[in-house]
Amino acid sequence: MKKVNKVVLTGRNLTIEQIKAVARDYAIVEIGKDAAKKSKKGYDILQEKINNKEKIYGVTTGFGEFSQVFIDPEKAAQLQLNLILSHSTGIGDPAREDIVRATMLCRANYLASGMSGGRPILLETLVEMLNKKVAPMILEQGSVGSSGDLAPLAMMVLPMIGEGEAFYKGIRMPGRLAMKKAWIPLLKLQAKEGLALINGDTFMAGMGSLELYDALQLAKISEIACAMTMESIEVVFQALDEKIAKARRFNGQIIAAKNLRMLMKQSEILAAPPQRVQDAYSIRCAPVILGASREALLWIKRQFETEINAAQDNPLVFIDTKEVLSGGNFHGQPICMPLETMAQAIQEYANSSEIRQERMNNPYYSKILPAFLIESGGLNSGFMMPQYASAALVNENKILCYPGIVDSIPVSAGQEDDCSMGTNAALKILRIIRNTRYVLAIELMLGCQALDFKKGKKPGKGILAAYQLIREKVPYIKKDRIMYTMVKDIFDLIESEKLVSIVEKTIGPLSEPMDLIKPL
Repeated sequence: MKKVNKVVLTGRNLTIEQIKAVARDYAIVEIGKDAAKKSKKGYDILQEKINNKEKIYGVTTGFGEFSQVFIDPEKAAQLQLNLILSHSTGIGDPAREDIVRATMLCRANYLASGMSGGRPILLETLVEMLNKKVAPMILEQGSVGSSGDLAPLAMMVLPMIGEGEAFYKGIRMPGRLAMKKAWIPLLKLQAKEGLALINGDTFMAGMGSLELYDALQLAKISEIACAMTMESIEVVFQALDEKIAKARRFNGQIIAAKNLRMLMKQSEILAAPPQRVQDAYSIRCAPVILGASREALLWIKRQFETEINAAQDNPLVFIDTKEVLSGGNFHGQPICMPLETMAQAIQEYANSSEIRQERMNNPYYSKILPAFLIESGGLNSGFMMPQYASAALVNENKILCYPGIVDSIPVSAGQEDDCSMGTNAALKILRIIRNTRYVLAIELMLGCQALDFKKGKKPGKGILAAYQLIREKVPYIKKDRIMYTMVKDIFDLIESEKLVSIVEKTIGPLSEPMDLIKPL
Protein backbone atom coordinates (compact mmCIF):
# COMPACT_ATOMS: atom_id res chain seq x y z
CA MET A 1 0.00 0.00 0.00
CA LYS A 2 1.34 3.41 -0.98
CA LYS A 3 2.36 5.51 2.02
CA VAL A 4 0.20 8.57 2.69
CA ASN A 5 2.32 11.56 3.74
CA LYS A 6 -0.27 14.35 3.51
CA VAL A 7 -4.05 14.57 3.87
CA VAL A 8 -6.04 17.55 2.56
CA LEU A 9 -9.42 18.12 4.22
CA THR A 10 -12.35 19.05 2.00
CA GLY A 11 -15.23 17.52 3.94
CA ARG A 12 -16.00 15.10 1.12
CA ASN A 13 -13.19 12.66 0.31
CA LEU A 14 -11.52 11.42 3.50
CA THR A 15 -10.66 7.69 3.43
CA ILE A 16 -10.02 4.97 6.00
CA GLU A 17 -6.40 4.73 4.84
CA GLN A 18 -5.92 8.48 5.30
CA ILE A 19 -7.32 8.33 8.83
CA LYS A 20 -4.82 5.59 9.67
CA ALA A 21 -1.99 7.63 8.14
CA VAL A 22 -2.77 10.68 10.27
CA ALA A 23 -3.72 8.84 13.45
CA ARG A 24 -0.80 6.39 13.57
CA ASP A 25 1.84 7.56 11.11
CA TYR A 26 1.54 11.32 11.80
CA ALA A 27 0.87 12.31 8.20
CA ILE A 28 0.59 16.09 7.77
CA VAL A 29 -2.93 17.55 7.61
CA GLU A 30 -3.81 20.51 5.40
CA ILE A 31 -7.06 22.42 4.92
CA GLY A 32 -8.53 22.40 1.42
CA LYS A 33 -8.56 25.71 -0.42
CA ASP A 34 -12.37 26.07 -0.29
CA ALA A 35 -12.87 24.76 3.26
CA ALA A 36 -12.13 28.01 5.10
CA LYS A 37 -14.35 29.95 2.67
CA LYS A 38 -17.26 27.57 3.20
CA SER A 39 -16.78 27.72 6.95
CA LYS A 40 -16.86 31.53 6.88
CA LYS A 41 -20.02 31.55 4.75
CA GLY A 42 -21.75 29.17 7.15
CA TYR A 43 -20.71 31.32 10.09
CA ASP A 44 -22.04 34.51 8.45
CA ILE A 45 -25.42 32.89 7.72
CA LEU A 46 -25.78 31.74 11.32
CA GLN A 47 -24.80 35.14 12.71
CA GLU A 48 -27.47 36.81 10.60
CA LYS A 49 -30.09 34.46 12.07
CA ILE A 50 -28.86 35.19 15.59
CA ASN A 51 -28.95 38.94 15.00
CA ASN A 52 -32.55 38.56 13.85
CA LYS A 53 -33.25 36.76 17.16
CA GLU A 54 -34.49 33.63 15.45
CA LYS A 55 -35.06 30.61 17.68
CA ILE A 56 -32.36 28.08 16.78
CA TYR A 57 -31.74 24.86 18.72
CA GLY A 58 -28.52 24.92 20.74
CA VAL A 59 -27.81 28.49 19.71
CA THR A 60 -30.63 30.49 21.23
CA THR A 61 -32.15 27.55 23.15
CA GLY A 62 -30.92 25.07 25.73
CA PHE A 63 -30.02 21.46 24.95
CA GLY A 64 -31.92 18.17 25.09
CA GLU A 65 -34.94 18.51 27.36
CA PHE A 66 -34.04 22.22 27.75
CA SER A 67 -34.59 22.84 24.03
CA GLN A 68 -37.75 24.81 24.85
CA VAL A 69 -35.82 27.28 27.02
CA PHE A 70 -34.97 30.44 25.06
CA ILE A 71 -31.44 31.83 25.57
CA ASP A 72 -30.72 35.50 25.03
CA PRO A 73 -28.26 35.90 22.11
CA GLU A 74 -26.02 37.91 24.43
CA LYS A 75 -25.50 34.73 26.47
CA ALA A 76 -24.79 32.54 23.43
CA ALA A 77 -21.06 32.31 24.14
CA GLN A 78 -21.64 31.39 27.80
CA LEU A 79 -24.09 28.73 26.67
CA GLN A 80 -21.39 27.07 24.56
CA LEU A 81 -18.82 27.18 27.35
CA ASN A 82 -21.34 25.69 29.78
CA LEU A 83 -22.08 22.96 27.24
CA ILE A 84 -18.45 21.85 27.06
CA LEU A 85 -17.88 21.99 30.81
CA SER A 86 -21.08 20.16 31.78
CA HIS A 87 -20.73 17.51 29.08
CA SER A 88 -17.14 16.57 29.97
CA THR A 89 -18.34 13.54 31.90
CA GLY A 90 -16.29 10.73 30.39
CA ILE A 91 -15.22 7.86 32.63
CA GLY A 92 -12.84 4.93 32.42
CA ASP A 93 -9.37 4.81 30.94
CA PRO A 94 -7.82 7.39 28.58
CA ALA A 95 -8.40 6.54 24.93
CA ARG A 96 -5.37 5.58 22.87
CA GLU A 97 -3.60 8.44 21.11
CA ASP A 98 -4.37 7.08 17.64
CA ILE A 99 -8.09 6.95 18.48
CA VAL A 100 -8.04 10.54 19.74
CA ARG A 101 -6.21 11.71 16.62
CA ALA A 102 -8.66 9.85 14.37
CA THR A 103 -11.52 11.53 16.23
CA MET A 104 -9.98 14.99 15.80
CA LEU A 105 -9.39 14.38 12.10
CA CYS A 106 -12.96 13.23 11.48
CA ARG A 107 -14.37 16.26 13.30
CA ALA A 108 -12.07 18.60 11.39
CA ASN A 109 -13.20 17.05 8.12
CA TYR A 110 -16.83 17.74 9.03
CA LEU A 111 -16.00 21.37 9.91
CA ALA A 112 -14.40 21.69 6.46
CA SER A 113 -17.86 21.23 4.94
CA GLY A 114 -18.99 24.66 6.16
CA MET A 115 -22.24 23.29 7.57
CA SER A 116 -21.39 23.73 11.26
CA GLY A 117 -21.84 27.50 11.50
CA GLY A 118 -18.57 27.81 13.40
CA ARG A 119 -15.65 30.06 12.52
CA PRO A 120 -12.75 28.73 10.41
CA ILE A 121 -10.56 28.96 13.52
CA LEU A 122 -12.20 25.80 14.91
CA LEU A 123 -11.01 23.79 11.93
CA GLU A 124 -7.61 25.48 11.95
CA THR A 125 -7.06 24.75 15.65
CA LEU A 126 -7.84 21.04 15.31
CA VAL A 127 -5.50 20.75 12.33
CA GLU A 128 -2.73 22.59 14.16
CA MET A 129 -3.14 20.28 17.16
CA LEU A 130 -2.84 17.24 14.90
CA ASN A 131 0.27 18.53 13.19
CA LYS A 132 1.93 19.56 16.46
CA LYS A 133 0.98 16.30 18.25
CA VAL A 134 -1.37 17.69 20.88
CA ALA A 135 -3.88 14.96 21.75
CA PRO A 136 -6.65 15.77 24.25
CA MET A 137 -7.05 13.32 27.11
CA ILE A 138 -10.40 11.64 26.37
CA LEU A 139 -11.86 9.03 28.70
CA GLU A 140 -13.25 6.09 26.74
CA GLN A 141 -16.65 5.51 28.30
CA GLY A 142 -19.78 7.58 28.83
CA SER A 143 -21.31 8.03 25.37
CA VAL A 144 -24.67 6.57 24.35
CA GLY A 145 -23.92 7.31 20.70
CA SER A 146 -27.09 9.18 19.87
CA SER A 147 -26.87 12.96 20.24
CA GLY A 148 -23.31 12.58 19.12
CA ASP A 149 -20.44 11.29 21.26
CA LEU A 150 -21.05 14.16 23.64
CA ALA A 151 -18.82 13.26 26.60
CA PRO A 152 -15.74 12.18 24.59
CA LEU A 153 -15.97 15.12 22.21
CA ALA A 154 -16.48 17.62 25.02
CA MET A 155 -13.25 16.30 26.53
CA MET A 156 -11.62 16.74 23.12
CA VAL A 157 -12.54 20.43 23.23
CA LEU A 158 -11.27 21.10 26.77
CA PRO A 159 -7.61 21.79 25.88
CA MET A 160 -8.75 24.04 23.03
CA ILE A 161 -10.27 26.36 25.65
CA GLY A 162 -7.46 25.92 28.20
CA GLU A 163 -9.17 23.27 30.32
CA GLY A 164 -8.80 19.54 30.90
CA GLU A 165 -5.71 17.52 30.09
CA ALA A 166 -3.79 16.60 26.96
CA PHE A 167 -0.82 14.63 25.74
CA TYR A 168 1.87 16.72 24.07
CA LYS A 169 4.34 14.58 22.15
CA GLY A 170 3.24 11.65 24.29
CA ILE A 171 3.53 13.37 27.69
CA ARG A 172 0.37 13.94 29.76
CA MET A 173 -0.07 17.45 31.15
CA PRO A 174 -2.74 20.14 31.74
CA GLY A 175 -4.49 21.08 28.51
CA ARG A 176 -3.56 24.75 28.79
CA LEU A 177 0.12 23.85 29.16
CA ALA A 178 0.04 21.48 26.18
CA MET A 179 -1.41 24.21 23.97
CA LYS A 180 1.17 26.69 25.27
CA LYS A 181 4.08 24.34 24.57
CA ALA A 182 2.78 23.81 21.04
CA TRP A 183 2.26 27.57 20.53
CA ILE A 184 -1.41 27.10 19.69
CA PRO A 185 -3.73 29.98 20.74
CA LEU A 186 -6.69 29.09 22.96
CA LEU A 187 -10.24 29.52 21.69
CA LYS A 188 -13.05 31.56 23.15
CA LEU A 189 -16.13 29.78 21.90
CA GLN A 190 -18.86 31.77 20.18
CA ALA A 191 -22.47 30.93 19.33
CA LYS A 192 -23.02 27.32 18.17
CA GLU A 193 -19.30 26.49 18.28
CA GLY A 194 -19.35 24.15 21.27
CA LEU A 195 -22.22 22.27 19.67
CA ALA A 196 -20.43 22.24 16.31
CA LEU A 197 -17.47 20.50 17.92
CA ILE A 198 -19.33 17.81 19.89
CA ASN A 199 -22.68 17.09 18.22
CA GLY A 200 -21.87 14.02 16.13
CA ASP A 201 -20.82 10.38 16.36
CA THR A 202 -17.20 11.30 15.67
CA PHE A 203 -15.55 9.35 18.50
CA MET A 204 -17.05 6.07 17.35
CA ALA A 205 -16.42 7.04 13.72
CA GLY A 206 -12.73 7.70 14.35
CA MET A 207 -12.28 4.61 16.49
CA GLY A 208 -14.28 2.45 14.11
CA SER A 209 -12.29 3.66 11.11
CA LEU A 210 -9.06 2.44 12.70
CA GLU A 211 -10.74 -0.83 13.68
CA LEU A 212 -11.92 -1.28 10.11
CA TYR A 213 -8.39 -0.74 8.85
CA ASP A 214 -7.20 -3.42 11.28
CA ALA A 215 -10.06 -5.74 10.30
CA LEU A 216 -9.08 -5.49 6.63
CA GLN A 217 -5.55 -6.51 7.65
CA LEU A 218 -6.99 -9.41 9.64
CA ALA A 219 -8.82 -10.56 6.50
CA LYS A 220 -5.42 -11.07 4.86
CA ILE A 221 -3.89 -12.68 7.96
CA SER A 222 -6.84 -15.08 8.13
CA GLU A 223 -6.25 -16.15 4.54
CA ILE A 224 -2.53 -16.63 5.20
CA ALA A 225 -3.18 -18.67 8.35
CA CYS A 226 -5.90 -20.70 6.64
CA ALA A 227 -3.66 -21.46 3.65
CA MET A 228 -0.86 -22.58 5.98
CA THR A 229 -3.24 -24.96 7.73
CA MET A 230 -4.44 -26.24 4.35
CA GLU A 231 -0.85 -27.01 3.38
CA SER A 232 -0.28 -28.71 6.73
CA ILE A 233 -3.21 -31.12 6.44
CA GLU A 234 -2.77 -31.48 2.65
CA VAL A 235 -6.06 -29.96 1.56
CA VAL A 236 -8.22 -31.31 -1.23
CA PHE A 237 -7.39 -28.37 -3.50
CA GLN A 238 -10.41 -28.89 -5.74
CA ALA A 239 -12.62 -27.00 -3.26
CA LEU A 240 -10.74 -23.81 -4.13
CA ASP A 241 -11.45 -24.06 -7.85
CA GLU A 242 -12.39 -20.71 -9.37
CA LYS A 243 -15.40 -22.23 -11.14
CA ILE A 244 -16.92 -23.32 -7.82
CA ALA A 245 -16.51 -19.84 -6.32
CA LYS A 246 -17.93 -18.11 -9.39
CA ALA A 247 -20.92 -20.46 -9.39
CA ARG A 248 -21.91 -19.04 -5.97
CA ARG A 249 -21.51 -15.48 -7.34
CA PHE A 250 -20.40 -13.83 -4.10
CA ASN A 251 -17.50 -11.47 -4.68
CA GLY A 252 -16.01 -12.16 -1.25
CA GLN A 253 -15.91 -15.91 -1.82
CA ILE A 254 -14.35 -15.47 -5.26
CA ILE A 255 -11.64 -13.22 -3.81
CA ALA A 256 -10.95 -15.47 -0.79
CA ALA A 257 -10.59 -18.53 -3.03
CA LYS A 258 -8.29 -16.60 -5.36
CA ASN A 259 -6.07 -15.47 -2.49
CA LEU A 260 -5.85 -18.96 -1.01
CA ARG A 261 -4.83 -20.36 -4.40
CA MET A 262 -2.24 -17.63 -4.85
CA LEU A 263 -0.76 -18.23 -1.39
CA MET A 264 -0.33 -21.95 -2.12
CA LYS A 265 0.88 -21.57 -5.69
CA GLN A 266 3.90 -23.79 -6.54
CA SER A 267 3.37 -25.93 -3.45
CA GLU A 268 5.43 -29.13 -3.42
CA ILE A 269 3.31 -30.48 -0.57
CA LEU A 270 0.12 -30.37 -2.64
CA ALA A 271 1.69 -31.66 -5.87
CA ALA A 272 0.62 -35.26 -5.20
CA PRO A 273 -3.02 -36.41 -5.59
CA PRO A 274 -5.12 -35.85 -2.43
CA GLN A 275 -5.73 -38.75 -0.03
CA ARG A 276 -9.35 -37.74 0.65
CA VAL A 277 -12.37 -36.97 -1.48
CA GLN A 278 -13.21 -33.84 0.51
CA ASP A 279 -12.35 -32.05 3.73
CA ALA A 280 -14.40 -30.91 6.72
CA TYR A 281 -16.40 -27.70 6.44
CA SER A 282 -13.79 -25.55 8.21
CA ILE A 283 -11.37 -26.37 5.36
CA ARG A 284 -13.58 -27.08 2.36
CA CYS A 285 -15.89 -24.11 2.98
CA ALA A 286 -13.10 -21.70 3.96
CA PRO A 287 -13.58 -19.47 0.87
CA VAL A 288 -17.28 -19.17 1.73
CA ILE A 289 -16.64 -18.46 5.42
CA LEU A 290 -13.76 -16.03 4.95
CA GLY A 291 -15.45 -14.48 1.93
CA ALA A 292 -18.59 -13.67 3.93
CA SER A 293 -16.53 -11.61 6.37
CA ARG A 294 -14.85 -9.86 3.44
CA GLU A 295 -18.29 -8.99 2.01
CA ALA A 296 -19.35 -7.61 5.39
CA LEU A 297 -16.21 -5.49 5.69
CA LEU A 298 -16.82 -4.12 2.21
CA TRP A 299 -20.28 -2.88 3.25
CA ILE A 300 -18.87 -1.53 6.53
CA LYS A 301 -16.20 0.43 4.67
CA ARG A 302 -18.84 1.98 2.42
CA GLN A 303 -20.90 3.03 5.45
CA PHE A 304 -17.89 4.50 7.26
CA GLU A 305 -16.53 6.40 4.28
CA THR A 306 -20.00 7.86 3.82
CA GLU A 307 -20.22 8.90 7.47
CA ILE A 308 -16.75 10.44 7.80
CA ASN A 309 -17.58 12.68 4.82
CA ALA A 310 -21.08 13.60 5.99
CA ALA A 311 -22.69 16.34 8.08
CA GLN A 312 -23.33 14.89 11.56
CA ASP A 313 -24.56 17.89 13.49
CA ASN A 314 -27.69 19.69 14.61
CA PRO A 315 -28.65 22.23 13.48
CA LEU A 316 -27.05 22.36 10.03
CA VAL A 317 -26.26 25.45 7.99
CA PHE A 318 -27.11 25.16 4.29
CA ILE A 319 -25.01 27.70 2.43
CA ASP A 320 -26.83 27.55 -0.92
CA THR A 321 -30.27 28.28 0.54
CA LYS A 322 -29.06 30.24 3.60
CA GLU A 323 -31.15 28.03 5.87
CA VAL A 324 -30.41 26.71 9.36
CA LEU A 325 -32.35 23.47 9.82
CA SER A 326 -32.68 21.26 12.87
CA GLY A 327 -32.74 17.48 12.49
CA GLY A 328 -31.07 14.32 13.73
CA ASN A 329 -27.88 13.79 11.72
CA PHE A 330 -25.89 13.32 14.93
CA HIS A 331 -27.43 9.90 15.58
CA GLY A 332 -24.97 7.01 15.51
CA GLN A 333 -27.27 4.31 14.11
CA PRO A 334 -25.83 4.37 10.54
CA ILE A 335 -22.42 3.26 11.80
CA CYS A 336 -23.48 1.46 14.99
CA MET A 337 -25.06 -1.29 12.92
CA PRO A 338 -21.90 -1.69 10.80
CA LEU A 339 -19.85 -1.74 14.01
CA GLU A 340 -21.92 -4.61 15.39
CA THR A 341 -21.50 -6.40 12.07
CA MET A 342 -17.76 -5.74 12.17
CA ALA A 343 -17.54 -7.42 15.57
CA GLN A 344 -19.18 -10.54 14.14
CA ALA A 345 -17.08 -10.51 10.96
CA ILE A 346 -13.83 -10.33 12.93
CA GLN A 347 -14.99 -12.93 15.45
CA GLU A 348 -15.65 -15.35 12.59
CA TYR A 349 -11.96 -15.09 11.67
CA ALA A 350 -11.12 -16.16 15.23
CA ASN A 351 -13.81 -18.82 15.39
CA SER A 352 -12.82 -20.52 12.13
CA SER A 353 -9.14 -20.32 13.08
CA GLU A 354 -9.68 -22.14 16.37
CA ILE A 355 -11.57 -24.88 14.55
CA ARG A 356 -8.74 -25.26 12.03
CA GLN A 357 -6.27 -25.60 14.91
CA GLU A 358 -8.13 -28.73 15.97
CA ARG A 359 -7.70 -30.15 12.45
CA MET A 360 -3.91 -29.98 12.97
CA ASN A 361 -3.71 -30.97 16.65
CA ASN A 362 -6.04 -33.98 16.46
CA PRO A 363 -4.46 -36.96 14.64
CA TYR A 364 -7.93 -38.48 14.16
CA TYR A 365 -8.72 -35.54 11.88
CA SER A 366 -5.39 -34.92 10.15
CA LYS A 367 -4.36 -38.60 9.70
CA ILE A 368 -0.86 -37.40 8.74
CA LEU A 369 0.33 -35.28 11.69
CA PRO A 370 1.44 -36.43 15.17
CA ALA A 371 -0.86 -35.73 18.11
CA PHE A 372 -0.52 -32.11 19.20
CA LEU A 373 2.28 -31.67 16.65
CA ILE A 374 5.04 -32.99 18.90
CA GLU A 375 7.50 -35.84 18.87
CA SER A 376 7.32 -38.20 21.87
CA GLY A 377 3.74 -37.28 22.69
CA GLY A 378 2.75 -38.18 26.23
CA LEU A 379 6.07 -37.21 27.70
CA ASN A 380 5.51 -33.94 25.84
CA SER A 381 2.13 -32.18 25.66
CA GLY A 382 3.16 -30.25 22.57
CA PHE A 383 0.70 -27.69 21.25
CA MET A 384 -2.24 -28.81 23.38
CA MET A 385 -2.48 -25.70 25.55
CA PRO A 386 -2.24 -23.01 22.85
CA GLN A 387 -5.54 -24.30 21.49
CA TYR A 388 -7.03 -23.93 24.97
CA ALA A 389 -6.00 -20.27 24.85
CA SER A 390 -7.65 -19.90 21.45
CA ALA A 391 -10.85 -21.47 22.77
CA ALA A 392 -10.89 -19.05 25.72
CA LEU A 393 -10.39 -16.02 23.47
CA VAL A 394 -13.03 -17.16 20.99
CA ASN A 395 -15.49 -17.64 23.85
CA GLU A 396 -14.78 -14.11 25.08
CA ASN A 397 -15.31 -12.76 21.56
CA LYS A 398 -18.68 -14.49 21.37
CA ILE A 399 -19.75 -12.80 24.61
CA LEU A 400 -18.58 -9.43 23.27
CA CYS A 401 -20.57 -9.93 20.06
CA TYR A 402 -23.85 -9.37 21.90
CA PRO A 403 -25.31 -6.40 19.97
CA GLY A 404 -25.79 -3.36 22.20
CA ILE A 405 -27.69 -1.71 19.37
CA VAL A 406 -30.79 -3.72 20.34
CA ASP A 407 -30.62 -2.50 23.94
CA SER A 408 -31.30 1.24 23.81
CA ILE A 409 -31.88 3.23 27.02
CA PRO A 410 -33.72 6.62 26.99
CA VAL A 411 -31.91 9.68 28.39
CA SER A 412 -32.52 13.43 28.87
CA ALA A 413 -35.98 13.06 30.42
CA GLY A 414 -37.13 10.99 27.46
CA GLN A 415 -36.27 13.63 24.86
CA GLU A 416 -33.41 11.46 23.61
CA ASP A 417 -35.28 8.19 23.84
CA ASP A 418 -33.63 5.99 21.19
CA CYS A 419 -29.85 5.76 21.51
CA SER A 420 -27.52 3.72 19.29
CA MET A 421 -25.00 2.69 21.97
CA GLY A 422 -22.52 2.60 19.10
CA THR A 423 -19.56 3.80 21.13
CA ASN A 424 -19.80 0.70 23.29
CA ALA A 425 -19.82 -1.34 20.09
CA ALA A 426 -16.62 0.36 18.96
CA LEU A 427 -14.95 -0.12 22.35
CA LYS A 428 -15.63 -3.86 22.45
CA ILE A 429 -14.14 -4.30 18.97
CA LEU A 430 -10.77 -3.16 20.32
CA ARG A 431 -10.79 -6.28 22.51
CA ILE A 432 -12.14 -8.51 19.75
CA ILE A 433 -9.33 -7.42 17.40
CA ARG A 434 -6.70 -8.10 20.06
CA ASN A 435 -8.14 -11.53 20.81
CA THR A 436 -8.39 -12.42 17.13
CA ARG A 437 -4.78 -11.46 16.47
CA TYR A 438 -3.73 -13.84 19.23
CA VAL A 439 -5.90 -16.68 17.91
CA LEU A 440 -4.46 -16.28 14.41
CA ALA A 441 -0.95 -16.06 15.87
CA ILE A 442 -1.55 -19.43 17.53
CA GLU A 443 -2.80 -20.96 14.28
CA LEU A 444 0.31 -19.71 12.48
CA MET A 445 2.51 -21.14 15.22
CA LEU A 446 0.83 -24.53 14.87
CA GLY A 447 0.96 -24.29 11.09
CA CYS A 448 4.72 -23.68 11.04
CA GLN A 449 5.25 -26.65 13.37
CA ALA A 450 3.08 -28.85 11.15
CA LEU A 451 4.98 -27.82 8.01
CA ASP A 452 8.19 -29.09 9.60
CA PHE A 453 6.79 -32.63 9.41
CA LYS A 454 6.58 -32.47 5.61
CA LYS A 455 9.96 -34.15 4.98
CA GLY A 456 11.58 -31.28 3.15
CA LYS A 457 8.68 -30.50 0.82
CA LYS A 458 8.09 -26.77 0.46
CA PRO A 459 4.70 -25.06 0.71
CA GLY A 460 3.50 -22.45 -1.79
CA LYS A 461 5.58 -19.32 -2.22
CA GLY A 462 3.31 -17.10 -0.12
CA ILE A 463 3.15 -19.57 2.76
CA LEU A 464 6.89 -20.21 2.55
CA ALA A 465 7.51 -16.46 2.96
CA ALA A 466 5.27 -16.37 6.06
CA TYR A 467 6.92 -19.52 7.44
CA GLN A 468 10.43 -18.16 6.99
CA LEU A 469 9.57 -14.84 8.65
CA ILE A 470 8.00 -16.58 11.65
CA ARG A 471 10.92 -18.99 11.94
CA GLU A 472 13.23 -16.00 12.42
CA LYS A 473 11.48 -15.54 15.78
CA VAL A 474 9.89 -18.88 16.63
CA PRO A 475 11.80 -22.18 16.37
CA TYR A 476 10.66 -25.74 15.69
CA ILE A 477 9.78 -27.41 19.00
CA LYS A 478 11.18 -30.88 19.74
CA LYS A 479 10.22 -30.93 23.42
CA ASP A 480 7.97 -28.92 25.70
CA ARG A 481 8.96 -25.33 26.43
CA ILE A 482 7.40 -22.01 27.41
CA MET A 483 5.17 -20.84 24.56
CA TYR A 484 3.59 -17.52 25.50
CA THR A 485 6.64 -15.62 24.25
CA MET A 486 6.40 -17.34 20.87
CA VAL A 487 2.74 -16.44 20.53
CA LYS A 488 3.53 -12.81 21.37
CA ASP A 489 6.32 -12.72 18.78
CA ILE A 490 3.89 -13.79 16.05
CA PHE A 491 1.23 -11.40 17.40
CA ASP A 492 3.74 -8.57 16.95
CA LEU A 493 4.40 -9.61 13.34
CA ILE A 494 0.64 -9.41 12.73
CA GLU A 495 0.06 -6.11 14.54
CA SER A 496 3.03 -4.40 12.85
CA GLU A 497 1.73 -5.51 9.42
CA LYS A 498 5.16 -7.05 8.76
CA LEU A 499 3.71 -10.50 8.05
CA VAL A 500 1.27 -9.26 5.41
CA SER A 501 3.96 -7.02 3.96
CA ILE A 502 6.51 -9.82 3.44
CA VAL A 503 3.91 -12.15 1.93
CA GLU A 504 2.65 -9.50 -0.51
CA LYS A 505 6.20 -8.52 -1.38
CA THR A 506 6.79 -12.16 -2.36
CA ILE A 507 3.63 -12.98 -4.33
CA GLY A 508 2.01 -9.60 -4.99
CA PRO A 509 -0.94 -7.89 -3.26
CA LEU A 510 -3.73 -10.11 -1.98
CA SER A 511 -6.94 -9.17 -3.75
CA GLU A 512 -9.84 -7.33 -2.11
CA PRO A 513 -13.48 -7.18 -3.24
CA MET A 514 -14.40 -4.11 -5.28
CA ASP A 515 -17.28 -1.93 -4.11
CA LEU A 516 -19.37 -1.06 -7.15
CA ILE A 517 -21.85 1.04 -5.16
CA LYS A 518 -20.93 4.64 -4.34
CA PRO A 519 -22.60 6.95 -1.79
CA LEU A 520 -24.64 9.92 -2.95
